[in-house]
Amino acid sequence: MDVTAAGLTGTATPARAADTFNYHVVRQFAVMTVVWGIVGMAVGVLLAAQLIWPELNFDTPWLSFGRLRPLHTNAVIFAFGGSALFATSYYVVQRTCQARLFAAPLAAFTFWGWQIVIVAAAITLPLGITTSKEYAELEWPIDLLIAAVWVAYAIVFFGTIARRKTRHIYVANWFFGAYILTIAILHIVNNIELPASLWKSYSAYAGVQDAMVQWWYGHNAVGFFLTTSFLGMMYYFIPKQAERPIYSYRLSIVHFWALNFTYMWAGPHHLQYTALPDWAQSLGMVFSLILLAPSWGGMINGIMTMSGAWHKLRTDPILKFLVVALSFYGMATFEGSMMSIKTVNALSHYTDWTIGHVHSGALGWVAMITIGSLYYLVPRLFGQQRMYSTRLVEWHFWIATIGVVLYIASMWIAGVMEGLMWRATQPDGTLTYAFVEAVKAKYPFYLIRLLGGLCFLAGMLVMSWNVARTIAGRRAFDPVIPAGATVGTAVAASAGTAATAATAATAATAPAA
Repeated sequence: MDVTAAGLTGTATPARAADTFNYHVVRQFAVMTVVWGIVGMAVGVLLAAQLIWPELNFDTPWLSFGRLRPLHTNAVIFAFGGSALFATSYYVVQRTCQARLFAAPLAAFTFWGWQIVIVAAAITLPLGITTSKEYAELEWPIDLLIAAVWVAYAIVFFGTIARRKTRHIYVANWFFGAYILTIAILHIVNNIELPASLWKSYSAYAGVQDAMVQWWYGHNAVGFFLTTSFLGMMYYFIPKQAERPIYSYRLSIVHFWALNFTYMWAGPHHLQYTALPDWAQSLGMVFSLILLAPSWGGMINGIMTMSGAWHKLRTDPILKFLVVALSFYGMATFEGSMMSIKTVNALSHYTDWTIGHVHSGALGWVAMITIGSLYYLVPRLFGQQRMYSTRLVEWHFWIATIGVVLYIASMWIAGVMEGLMWRATQPDGTLTYAFVEAVKAKYPFYLIRLLGGLCFLAGMLVMSWNVARTIAGRRAFDPVIPAGATVGTAVAASAGTAATAATAATAATAPAA
């Protein structure tokens, strides 16, 4: 019997808390993921509307585009995405290690500390309190709290792995672990700054060095916070929902090491045609092109896991979310590699094409894999087998998918048109179009983008109602940790397969460190 199922149908309440998994903090983060997703995407919709009707800033500084835009990015990436990663990593590490979460007080601190960080960002950014560094806008007191939360996170996660009952470390935990360690390094190095007052600081770096460090951080915030980490979700929830083992254990190893090594070098592609030395720009381009191989290796590994289970897509909307997320992941990584090529970048840089690329990853990959994972997770956190309404999950899938397609297609077209208009010249060398003409030409596509954003936000509202009905009146549920779990049985539970222990250990685990 599947361990999850065994836990859900367990016969007795354990006498001691230590005999159960710690789902309390997982439940907290899971619920807040939905809340912050709605908040972050609502701000995004307002910003999309402001680009069409600027008067929607209501002549109020703290509602202006320049102040709300970093609030939107931080809310979606760190509030929505971060809460999802805390929830899923805490769940996965317990289930695959067959061990209760290490240091429960520290786990509680990570939840409350992270929520304080989010609220502090929501207050300071609209007030114009910012370092002005992309994805690192928060000032130094908040940076210190982030560092403290992250250290606690690492202790809890790796402490749980250290006390595992299984010999193997499941592959998802390798990806979660890599993201935790890397984000700590990125955050600390990029945010070395000199405080001038309580809410003002200056970067320790200057000039092109500051730009280089910033985009080493910025691209790897995408690479590790939004890619490597969510691949940890993929390696657990797709096998579980499909009830199939990971397609290739060997490919997961190659995928892990190649992805983590290559991503570190790709940051300079954000600085093409700048004061950064040409060799550094070329280095970023080359590694970005190399990056396509491990990225697609992971996508193929996830897609091929569906072998023998494709028929489930007809009736399982959760699998639809997970598989479509992988498709967008493959598309976004291909697009990113192509946009790093200097000749392509000369057209795409500073245009709405970049916005389309970012959102094909953020909405198509990150949000879709998160939503699918939460639909799997939420019922099990409250002792249920499935969501309140499968039909609503189906509706959410189609609304979200239509929203993503409308959004990114409109931005692709607008961006390419914008780039071509900028570089069009008359025979005498003068520009064919004024800047304002390019802006006016994008107006219809901004309307389509707004419609796409509204669709995605509507999907999140549908999800919130479904989640609320699923957990309404339900008691919090912490299943019993199976006693005497062997390597084989634990792995089989992690992979969501009824394969033998030997097969599961070969197909669905990562080697121990």
